[in-house]
Amino acid sequence: MSLTTKLTPLAGLISLAWMMGATAVHAEDTMVVSTGATAPAASGAFDPDAEPPASEKQASLGSLGKRELINTPFSVQTMSSSLINQQQLKSVKDVFRYMPSVQGEGVRPQSRGMQGSVVQNSMIDGLNVVSTTEYPAEQFQQIEVLNGMAGALYGPANPAGMFNFVSKRPTDVPLHRVTVGAGTGNGALASMDFSGPLDDQDRIKYRLNLLDEDGRGYTAGSTKRRRYAGLGLDFQVTDQTVIETNFSYYNYYDRGLPASFALAKGTQFPHPINPTDGKYGQTYAGNKDKTTTASVHIKHDFDGNWLLDVGVLRQIADRESTTITNTLTDNKGNYTSTTANSAASRFTINSYMANLTGHVDTGWLQHDLAMGVRGFVWKNYNPVDGATTTVGHASLDNPVHFTKPDYPDFTDRYHSASTTQHAFLLSDTLTFNPQWSLMLSGSENLFTVSNYGKAGSRTSDSKDNGASGAASLMYKPVDNLTLYTTWADSLQQGDTAPAGASNVGQVLSPYRSHQVEIGAKYAPVKDLLLSAAVFEAKRPFAYTTESGEFKEDGTQKNHGVELMADGHVTENLRLFGGVTWLDAKLHDTASEDADGKRIVGLPRYTANMLAIYTLPQMPNLDLDTNVHYVGRRATDNANDSWVGSYTTVDVGSSYRTKMFGTATTFRLDITNLTNRHYWTNIVPGALTGYSGAGYASAQAGAPRQAQVSMQIDF
Repeated sequence: MSLTTKLTPLAGLISLAWMMGATAVHAEDTMVVSTGATAPAASGAFDPDAEPPASEKQASLGSLGKRELINTPFSVQTMSSSLINQQQLKSVKDVFRYMPSVQGEGVRPQSRGMQGSVVQNSMIDGLNVVSTTEYPAEQFQQIEVLNGMAGALYGPANPAGMFNFVSKRPTDVPLHRVTVGAGTGNGALASMDFSGPLDDQDRIKYRLNLLDEDGRGYTAGSTKRRRYAGLGLDFQVTDQTVIETNFSYYNYYDRGLPASFALAKGTQFPHPINPTDGKYGQTYAGNKDKTTTASVHIKHDFDGNWLLDVGVLRQIADRESTTITNTLTDNKGNYTSTTANSAASRFTINSYMANLTGHVDTGWLQHDLAMGVRGFVWKNYNPVDGATTTVGHASLDNPVHFTKPDYPDFTDRYHSASTTQHAFLLSDTLTFNPQWSLMLSGSENLFTVSNYGKAGSRTSDSKDNGASGAASLMYKPVDNLTLYTTWADSLQQGDTAPAGASNVGQVLSPYRSHQVEIGAKYAPVKDLLLSAAVFEAKRPFAYTTESGEFKEDGTQKNHGVELMADGHVTENLRLFGGVTWLDAKLHDTASEDADGKRIVGLPRYTANMLAIYTLPQMPNLDLDTNVHYVGRRATDNANDSWVGSYTTVDVGSSYRTKMFGTATTFRLDITNLTNRHYWTNIVPGALTGYSGAGYASAQAGAPRQAQVSMQIDF
């Protein structure tokens, strides 16, 4: 199908958005509370992707609100839409690869080697959302990741880090952007991003994003499709009050990509397969996610000091997972292919938050206060006829295309579980003098979990409450250097026994995790931020034991070191990335074979470094290289088998020019330049979390791919 044909579905909407924005004029800022993008580019022209200098970057940190990264006693990384566009990233999972402390290629993102949750660790604009669905990178202005434990700032959560996706906001200055492109693993792309004021008083602003990408995947015989529509409307009610709204719909579809591979007891992964070979998957198998999200924020600045932010969100995430898993039954390459369709096919979530932040002076002591409430109601709906089905038997030497099984009707669902969580938060950053400050934060938490059978009867119920706390001491010997130490204690809901366990559906008692972190943040120049952190974290560890019972057995203890760099080391060279050393082990287990051994799937070393170089002779031309390294990983609890390390190299370039007086940017990217074959997303037992018996599952890493695009701003 031609690119012209692919553009047709968007043509009418592009024309409509053009008419909406054509008469918009520059708005003069009169609000104390402002959300519109007004950043100028280096040339003085408006650029919605322009970033502040690295030393001035901010992130939203739960009840604290926005804080400058250099002044926060946590390890925080942010990736802006500027870099997302530069690298032509498609998914938030692509973004996570650039952050070496994040394990983000699975269905639940996590940091520092701690298991993530479905809802508690992921947010859009500070409001909890489902993590086990797809999100397009093009939807967001910035991706923010707080590594490690943060229950004192967000309420009960796994010690897996907090992932906040910041939506693109309406701009004060008219924006009209159209992008077309194509890729070897994605097909043809057409997208638009239009924004600006809608009325003469500049009190109502909009941001409209549309995306259509459709074509063949990187595997022979596969298909892949992405369709996104997002609308943001800002209403400036008064000079101090703004109402921000967001509405989005995303449809992600893939079929025919390689199946996942899993290990039976005593087996190990073979040499990585070629992911472009269609014989390792089934053309009818894949994923179909539809995610609809609507949210409203009301922000009010009382006096230039006290700021109130109240928000609510509603999300419905439908998924049809028809994926195949090939379980290796011996070390000769024989496997059994199965499909599991009993997991939730719909998630609904209603989440809320209310934060009040402000500054108070009490003599020589200064207080930055933050108080708030937040929570959610999350419901699961599972297919009535969901089951695990054996599709057939084959081998790596003689793969088979099996007959399509009888998949369940994914829309015929029953309400299987409800989870409710509420947190009351309070923090105080006490500044004693320009050098010393102390941050104290805590949350009181209430949560319930109820599970239901197909007939509607309640099968189990759990209700608990407890507190989480954190304390951070910060020292600034000079303005551009922050040294800190942070202690954190966090409560989280206990895991639920998965399908296949003898106690399926049982909710374990709440876990309590602990973490100590020592770090430094240094800005040698205005547009370069260097950070380092040393940490120790521990949490209870639950899994399905050899006896078939899902229970808490031992403690996971992780030690690590993180080094990160973000910004310009010279006028023409920008870096983003770093390296992580992680020692993640299981202790005090009933099994002597597992005690003191490395956690399945976690490498000791991970590194990623993106370098973007602007040619001095051609300031409109950028060249970039990204190097990604993952060390070897254990594939069983006893550490008897491993998969090797791998390194991938990406290269690309972008060229900014004018065509017929219109700003135009051309981009070219080649990922996995050397076409390295490797195993990725290695987890114990199942791809949905650490719920198996210790025998790993994995996926084939993506092959070499190329993509080109042309962006027009008019």
